Amino acid sequence: MELPFAESWKIKMVEPIRKSTREEREQWLKEAHYNVFQLKSEQVYIDLLTDSGTGAMSDRQWSAMMLGDESYAGASSFYKFESVVKRIFGMKYVIPTHQGRAAENVLFSLLVKEGMVIPGNAHFDTTKGHIESRKAKAIDVTTDDAKNTQLEVPFKGNVCLKKLEKVLEENKGNVPFMVLTVTNNTVGGQPVSMKNIKETTALCHKYGVPVVMDSARFAENAYFIKTREEGYADKTIKEIALEMYAEADAMTMSAKKDGIVNMGGFIATNNKEWFEGAKLFCIPFEGYITYGGMNGRDLNALAVGLDENTEFDMLQTRIHQVEYLAKKLDEYGIPYQRPAGGHAIFVDASKVVDCIPKEEFPAQTLTCEIYLEAGIRACEIGYMLADRDPVTRENRFGGLDLVRLCIPRRVYTDNHMDVIAAALKNVLDRRTTITRGLEIEWEAPLMRHFTVKLKRLG
Repeated sequence: MELPFAESWKIKMVEPIRKSTREEREQWLKEAHYNVFQLKSEQVYIDLLTDSGTGAMSDRQWSAMMLGDESYAGASSFYKFESVVKRIFGMKYVIPTHQGRAAENVLFSLLVKEGMVIPGNAHFDTTKGHIESRKAKAIDVTTDDAKNTQLEVPFKGNVCLKKLEKVLEENKGNVPFMVLTVTNNTVGGQPVSMKNIKETTALCHKYGVPVVMDSARFAENAYFIKTREEGYADKTIKEIALEMYAEADAMTMSAKKDGIVNMGGFIATNNKEWFEGAKLFCIPFEGYITYGGMNGRDLNALAVGLDENTEFDMLQTRIHQVEYLAKKLDEYGIPYQRPAGGHAIFVDASKVVDCIPKEEFPAQTLTCEIYLEAGIRACEIGYMLADRDPVTRENRFGGLDLVRLCIPRRVYTDNHMDVIAAALKNVLDRRTTITRGLEIEWEAPLMRHFTVKLKRLG
């Protein structure tokens, strides 16, 4: 008899969580102006807002924290961290930052000027925010396969080379770099194939354009290359990672995801001129270049986390849980971006609450309904996050309208996945009673989804 699948870790410590009543959740959501970012953590039963900084660290990581060197300059913790980054990614120069958006802020402050164009495979919110706040333009060049959530394609995160070349051709001399995101979060945590990575970098380099890889979930991307792409089944995750970055010019990383730490990020590059330039922005924004906004203990934990999470068993356990949830949703007929991504399930709100017009934000409406049903906090990745066009100030309704069920690493059990799936089924069963959506009462001019205030209609 074949043995069933089991986690590649065991639990040493637990944190109690509490359930709440529907009446309590109604009041809490109203007080939060129907923006789940504004809920207090104790008002949430199962928290799927993000996998960023919410994972459970290992005993080895906690042990490493006790050896943290908190020296302001030249701390041994930095050199441990630097050596791991160089070994895994093959990059020559490394600058720590306190998280991924800080890495973008430092690097983009050097490279992005008003009027420039930066293509990418569906830039995530902070990436687009850093570009547009500098009055530059982000252009999406993701494959059209990603637009059909029910299409089963192994690498929906891929770059469409024809779209990319059109941008490069039409904007010669005005493209400082291209952003290649692995995995592609905005379209459902979908991976990018090794073939596409190599073709994308070759095309950019043909036009003299460097490639910056947004690497928050690079290890999950390497896992999908190993399990889905021909010729990689016998390679280790670390071998695949090295090959992924072999032709890239630089990377930014929110280490709070695949580094499995609560805080941290970095820039790595093979471009010495970029390194020297970025250092000048790191010091005033983040701190000295050997700590960059991070404690020595966090640098130690990150070094261990990067090593641990580039092992197959750890990644298999993590992605298996996401696949488990996907199978439960299949049983209940709940549509999501297929196939299941690495860090989350992205429910297709347009197919669940299909009577809500786009102007009333279906995915944000569904996010609220999931919370009201069972105290589960998810995250809208759709029309609210897409924000307004920086020139016309019109809402951007061109992309997908998804609800992200983001699974923290090593935190919840499959029993929690069962609760999540049942809650979605209950909402699906009563969707005909959800006839109106939400209206914006107040919004920030940039990245509004974090602080937006909404009201219910009807």
